[in-house]
Amino acid sequence: MRRLLRVLLALVFALALVGPATSASAHARPYCGIYWGSLAKHAGSVSGSEYLTNIRAGQHPCYDRLVLDVRGGRVSGYDVRYASVFTEGEGAFIPLRGAADLRITAFVHADDGMGHATYDPANATEAVNVTGFRTFKQVAWGNSFEGQSTVGLGVRARLPFRVFVLDGGPGHTTSRLVIDVAHRW
Repeated sequence: MRRLLRVLLALVFALALVGPATSASAHARPYCGIYWGSLAKHAGSVSGSEYLTNIRAGQHPCYDRLVLDVRGGRVSGYDVRYASVFTEGEGAFIPLRGAADLRITAFVHADDGMGHATYDPANATEAVNVTGFRTFKQVAWGNSFEGQSTVGLGVRARLPFRVFVLDGGPGHTTSRLVIDVAHRW
């Protein structure tokens, strides 16, 4: 009886040691090392000299990338969040394909200040072709008004994303606003 008690206590002790190790290893590792999250990201404020020249997209092994090309200096600010998307100035709702809408507001103009458009896509509802992308479903141009330009990004689901600005070399007369959306959690 005493021996049985010792064996049971030893077994309970061994399970107590193994239990936490097993549950810790059962936690999934982050997808591709991504710890971005899906909460709003914003920085800076409205400026007056930068203007949007292009929007483009690319695919990477772990995420899809949207890039807003800007001239006239460094992107002065942005606000990117999961929310309904509306056109700048008019406030018209922009329906997007996908289960989640990512509203991208860049604090840049879409004209050069002399009435010449620096960015004007041929088709505002399909501003960038993202056919075949794993995460992106649609990119729509939401217009520009008073130094604020909006882009709607239809996404497969509410997924982690990051936002950052890349300077464009000596003198920093160009920059890029980069939005990466992970393929999964």
